Amino acid sequence: MKDNDTADDPGTTHFGFQTVDRDQKESLVRGVFDSVATRYDLMNDLMSAGIHRLWKRFTIELSSVRPGQTVLDIAGGTGDLAAKFSHLVGSEGRVVLADINDSMLKVGRDRLIDSGAVGNLHTVQCDAQSLPFPDHSVDCITIAFGLRNVTDKDRALRSMERVLKPGGRLLVLEFSKPVHPVLERIYDTYSFRVLPLMGQLVANDPDSYRYLAESIRQHPDQDTLLGMMEDAGFVSCEYHNMTGGIVAVHKGIKA
Repeated sequence: MKDNDTADDPGTTHFGFQTVDRDQKESLVRGVFDSVATRYDLMNDLMSAGIHRLWKRFTIELSSVRPGQTVLDIAGGTGDLAAKFSHLVGSEGRVVLADINDSMLKVGRDRLIDSGAVGNLHTVQCDAQSLPFPDHSVDCITIAFGLRNVTDKDRALRSMERVLKPGGRLLVLEFSKPVHPVLERIYDTYSFRVLPLMGQLVANDPDSYRYLAESIRQHPDQDTLLGMMEDAGFVSCEYHNMTGGIVAVHKGIKA
């Protein structure tokens, strides 16, 4: 299966089920997250019945992050992963919360300040496709529910591989393809009927949540993403399905 987010015309890409110019996607995605930023955590809890917290906990466990290390959390949004990593790396470590969207980053920064977890935390607004960090400078990179919104995923993966130290770990937590056809049909019904309605009732924004459902369907499946990580230079790549493949976490090591 090819990367579904790559349109036939190299000058275009997908924004949900729409085909748009590649240079338009970033602003369109920004508009979605500007709209949902203040209700993002609430909607995550409602949409997943709180299960997203278990998915993220497993991702953190797979990271094997230790005191003194440097962690980069890309598309870290409201900072829930970054806050956990802050405690793991301790006062000698460093955690960078990065997001391309200023609205999401502001919510995350405020949340981290309120939690008191700021001593070793830094926030950076940047593009995953062109990370502004030195080569071989990061021990672990995580990107949770963000890769599907990136225009050029291959370029982003290469950028992540560049900044990791040899032996460093990349963890990609993302919605994926359910492994059972019956589950897939149930999930489709939920995604295209319930999510937009929930978006309307809670966030007064059904269109953004319709886009989120569509973007999941355009994202590469488990094996395709595994191959993309290997093509970007990662080794010992593997993935773990969760909740029947609705979500998967991919792990790769920098050689």
